[in-house]
Amino acid sequence: MQKVLSERIINLEESQTLEMAAKARALAAKGVDVIKLSLGEPDFFTPAHIKEAAKKAIDDNFTFYTPVAAYPELREAIAQKLSRDNGLTWKAENIVVSTGAKQSLINVVLSIVNPNDEVIVLAPYWVSYIPMIQLAEGKAVIVNGDIKNGFKVTPEQLKAAITPKTKAIMYSSPSNPTGTVYTKSELKAFADIIAEHKDIFIIADEIYEYICFEDEYFSIGAFENVRNQTITVNGFSKGYAMTGWRVGYIGANKEIADACIKMQGQFTSATCSIAQKAAYAAITGDMSVTKEMKTAYLRRRDLVLSLLKDIEGIKTYIPQGAFYIFPDVSAFFGKTDGKYTIKTSNDLCMYLLNEAHVALVDGEGFGAPECVRISFAASDEELKEAMRRMKEKLALLK
Repeated sequence: MQKVLSERIINLEESQTLEMAAKARALAAKGVDVIKLSLGEPDFFTPAHIKEAAKKAIDDNFTFYTPVAAYPELREAIAQKLSRDNGLTWKAENIVVSTGAKQSLINVVLSIVNPNDEVIVLAPYWVSYIPMIQLAEGKAVIVNGDIKNGFKVTPEQLKAAITPKTKAIMYSSPSNPTGTVYTKSELKAFADIIAEHKDIFIIADEIYEYICFEDEYFSIGAFENVRNQTITVNGFSKGYAMTGWRVGYIGANKEIADACIKMQGQFTSATCSIAQKAAYAAITGDMSVTKEMKTAYLRRRDLVLSLLKDIEGIKTYIPQGAFYIFPDVSAFFGKTDGKYTIKTSNDLCMYLLNEAHVALVDGEGFGAPECVRISFAASDEELKEAMRRMKEKLALLK
């Protein structure tokens, strides 16, 4: 098969989050009660008014191809949302809707990155950033945040990483996997550095925008000095509990938007017409359910943090958004229960999956091999039981 497959696919890593989810499903299929804290998926149902809009779209026979970038009313609604909530003055022509924010990201990367271009990635990072850059034949330049600083990268680190080969800077806020949220002043420091390099783009992944526990959320593209350099990526999966609907979007200058339309036109064309109608209902409708979900996530964050503090060897911090905590578990490296020897965070995750029946994701694919990602997008009862099981099994490692 090595002669059949392309080097591109042979060298491409499997998504660690999806890989762990598959292992958890396989164990559950054997009748094991697995608590799945591995996938970044809300455990809430899509709000009723959004589902009703999709049903109406079907009844109205809204079942034909739409323009590649989405039907005009949805693009206009997204532009209005970005102006109202984020201070981004884009028009409908600057919006491109895709089959999930993941496709939005790869559209952007493939549209702007040439072979050997450098893309600065703020770490810890979402697992798919590096493979996306790899597919574009670019080079990822990793800049690491420290857990002592809430995993935030400093302006000095960013400035030091820029070279003549830098094409883009890529990050998420709130962050997957850490829940880190960059403040307005911190983003302003980044913007002032990047504004000195007019040929560098900012790829700002804001998919967790509505799950921000801080008083104010700010988009870097709202700074006028980097407005045209910023490509804002967002979507409907997290804030509206619409993961399976697969709708994401970008807001960018027209040259970038048109490039992404061209790229997408050769891959998927437009995303599902029914999902587009659902997305329109979401972005123009009542936000009370979204706010209720955020309140629940905040309660769960505090619950998990309080329980993790009782587990010796786990080093924590306070995430300001999203629904993850990314603790340092390196204290367990080199320990054993007599059956398993823990050398890496992956070893620890497999130990907890097989012995505690709790599915987590190791930090290797996020650029932090000393950590594991715990999703608290689960019920309070599941989280309490998962932490109880983890505490019991981790205590056996000596």
